[in-house]
Amino acid sequence: MSSSPLSSPITLACGVVIPNRLAKAAMTESLSDEWGRATDKLCKLYEVWSAGGAGLLITGNVQVDRRYIERPGNVCIDGPQDEEQLRRLKAYARAGQSSGSKIFVQLGHAGRQSNGMINMQPVGPGNVRLDMPAFAFGNPRALEVEELMDVKDRFVHAAKVCQEAGFDGVQIHSAHGYLLSSFLNPLANNRPELFGEEDKYGGELANRARLLLEVVHAVREAVGPSFPISVKLNSADFQQGGFSPAEAVQVSTMLERQGHIDLLEISGGNYESGIFEEAAQREKERAGQRASTVKREAYFLEYAIEIKKALKATPVMVTGGWRAKQFMEQAISNGECSLIGLGRPLCGDPYGPKKLLEGSVDSLPRYEKNLMTLHWSLQWVYMLPFKMLQLLQFMGMQAWYYINIYSLAETGKPDVDAGCFASLIKNYNHEKHLAVNTKGDVQCRGSEYKGPSV
Repeated sequence: MSSSPLSSPITLACGVVIPNRLAKAAMTESLSDEWGRATDKLCKLYEVWSAGGAGLLITGNVQVDRRYIERPGNVCIDGPQDEEQLRRLKAYARAGQSSGSKIFVQLGHAGRQSNGMINMQPVGPGNVRLDMPAFAFGNPRALEVEELMDVKDRFVHAAKVCQEAGFDGVQIHSAHGYLLSSFLNPLANNRPELFGEEDKYGGELANRARLLLEVVHAVREAVGPSFPISVKLNSADFQQGGFSPAEAVQVSTMLERQGHIDLLEISGGNYESGIFEEAAQREKERAGQRASTVKREAYFLEYAIEIKKALKATPVMVTGGWRAKQFMEQAISNGECSLIGLGRPLCGDPYGPKKLLEGSVDSLPRYEKNLMTLHWSLQWVYMLPFKMLQLLQFMGMQAWYYINIYSLAETGKPDVDAGCFASLIKNYNHEKHLAVNTKGDVQCRGSEYKGPSV
């Protein structure tokens, strides 16, 4: 290994040591079985990513409530786990640790962004509908306070199961517009309008952050002081009037003062504003700052730096946009962040972290530059003022990454020659099959899943 700062280990406050500064960030896998259980394919995938050299692997969304999932094929830890469920989770943990990586489980609740194939009656902090196609997402119902206590209990239960199964830690997902993130967003959280100004979970920021803080506190009480807890937080929602960078700094300091987290990951955006590059680039353009003039390639580093300045000791992980080794090393050496979160490049090159650490490459591939859903001669279509056409390009690109994840899980190798449009069709059929064939007592109805009695 090289003497790069990326190779240096980091010890979290709980005592757990992460062997280097590269982390595989959470990416949705859609590789559970119809019961929401971990599978051999999922284990194969994480064996590959562990061999790829990242010191930390963070799983894709593992849902705490099977009714409200991000995507068909999410692993779910919902209710008592039988012997077979635990056996599968233990195998999953061992796979992620097989080459020396630490593996954290990302625990989430999709909230108003629940996948419509499974559930067209989602829940959220309020009743504000997503500005997204109506066929894909239902109108949310505002959760009552008693239901919020159930949400908290579900996170606690899932975290304890992860600890029992041998995972190295958990990450509480409070980014990208899912349930805990949407509570922070004043555009989605209209509880004062629905429940009155005295509601404790809406209105001022301290109230909007209350559920997140209560979940973190309850999880820490359940797992004890030596089990790592991470939180994934938006640097901003990138919506006018939404969760802002200044509020992200405040919530970060709230979490640190609480004294329960070992790692804070910074990301940004949601389904409405766009996630990752799309949201960050628009925000920079609004500020009169063209992407080509921005020296740092990481979308959210400038926001994370402000958060880190406000924190005393909590390590900060920044995810999104990293490709060049020199920028990663610069960020670590300058103390701008403690861990580098890598996502999309590891779908096509799962051994990218190892290559960076060994010095055999200076940058990771930027596949998205060459991905097109429609033929190059039809790219003008995306200039038309129709959101669905723009969404088509994003969905095709995203499906390409999904197909490469499936290929890694099945063969141990990516399928970088897959076409975006073909990937879009293949992934739709994959998700539809899982949705239609969902098994168990999942009390909801979606566009494809028709309930447990059908």
